[in-house]
Amino acid sequence: MTHAALPYPPRSARWLTAATALAAVAAAAVLLVACASPAGIAPQAKMIDGTALTSAAAAPEISTSWWKAYGDSTLDALVDRALRDSPSLAAAQARVQRAQAGVDAADAADKPRVDAGFDATRQRYTENGLIPPPIAGTTQTTGTLQLSGSWELDLFGRQRAALDAAIGSQRSAEAEAQAARVLLASNVVRQYVQLARSLEQRELLQRTLAQREEILALIRQRVDAGLDTNVELRQGEGALPEMRQQIEALDEQTRITRHALAALTAQGPNALDTLASRLAQVQLVPLPADVPADLIGRRADVSAARWRIEAATKDMQAARAQFYPSVNLIAFAGFSSIGLNNLIEAGSRQYGVGPAIRLPIFDAGRLRANLRGKAVDVDAAVAAYNGAVLDALREAADPIASLQSIDRQQREQASAQGSAESAYDLALQRYRAGLGTYLTVLTAETNVLAQRRSAVDLKARALDVQAQLARALGGGYAPLPAPATVAALTK
Repeated sequence: MTHAALPYPPRSARWLTAATALAAVAAAAVLLVACASPAGIAPQAKMIDGTALTSAAAAPEISTSWWKAYGDSTLDALVDRALRDSPSLAAAQARVQRAQAGVDAADAADKPRVDAGFDATRQRYTENGLIPPPIAGTTQTTGTLQLSGSWELDLFGRQRAALDAAIGSQRSAEAEAQAARVLLASNVVRQYVQLARSLEQRELLQRTLAQREEILALIRQRVDAGLDTNVELRQGEGALPEMRQQIEALDEQTRITRHALAALTAQGPNALDTLASRLAQVQLVPLPADVPADLIGRRADVSAARWRIEAATKDMQAARAQFYPSVNLIAFAGFSSIGLNNLIEAGSRQYGVGPAIRLPIFDAGRLRANLRGKAVDVDAAVAAYNGAVLDALREAADPIASLQSIDRQQREQASAQGSAESAYDLALQRYRAGLGTYLTVLTAETNVLAQRRSAVDLKARALDVQAQLARALGGGYAPLPAPATVAALTK
């Protein structure tokens, strides 16, 4: 049985069929592209305007070596050593270098790429395949020597956004390293002040112990003379172990402080066993009346949080650009042959050039899920920034309030110490004139020693809080200009 041959359609019909098929494919593509759309996905969080939460007060400029205002060369050497040898700062600097490598990698992605390759394969060709005799059924060596190049055109800004995200991460790492530097210097100063306080308090306690021993000796004399009872004797005896216990507690605190200071300066626990610091007399910075208006720009940790927002925002823009076509220019040139002896002959030449276009049509929501995740990352970065701003405002307000209170306390304490010193001098004069007892002198000295201990505590606390304030005011950090993307999120 034979079938009649179907007539071949005319050329016009073939063009019409091809055009119809192309239109159908285009229409299907348009419908499917709608499934891979970034519409409706955007971050929701808004940044806090830190300047609206502060006063218009101007804060003093803080030097990057602010601790030198204490005028203590030993302290200067300790801080310099800590900044030079600290493992935590080395780790922070390593993170900066890692972020710089990320910037270099993102920048290289926007550049043309050229590769060279050589392949050699020994294979047997099937007798029943596409390769005809005389090659079919034989074993041959094939070789390819080729240069290939590609260049992805950044038509929709994906690579630029990825580079900006990497730069934001790098700037954030740099600011974090500076914040770690300021924190380390502040901790060294605070431990140094704490050591000085412990040593000076011990000296006063040692004098108090000697005084209590003198008082006990006088009580014993009075008991022997029948002027006091055993009640006063037992009270006097109980005061000695109490003072020794306080001295031992201070010795423990001193050892622990020295260990902490040694660790901060990258030394062994016993490296500073002989270190003896003294409380400085220099005021670190003028006292601001309120939280300064430019505080947010002074803080390295706030600047780092701001750059993390920039990195997250640009990362989201790169994710959005993945919804659009990618265009690659591809070219290759080289030699390919069966038999390595023919590889570099003129007839083995091959070359080609052309574009490669990729367009996401349907990906089961992968791109939208990725974009939603990036948008949430922006919201999280904004929330972290807002938290950093609020913490910065509190960390500046607290030491300002404390310093104002300490200043008032020091004035009252100085007045009380003046009265105690005057009473002691009068008691001493009366004793020397034979008008008073030595017990009265020792009792008056007790008040003097108590006031001196209070003065040491207030002085040490003032210097400690000043170190906190120096850190809270940025520690001399000079930030880079804020990115434009961050400014847009405040509106």
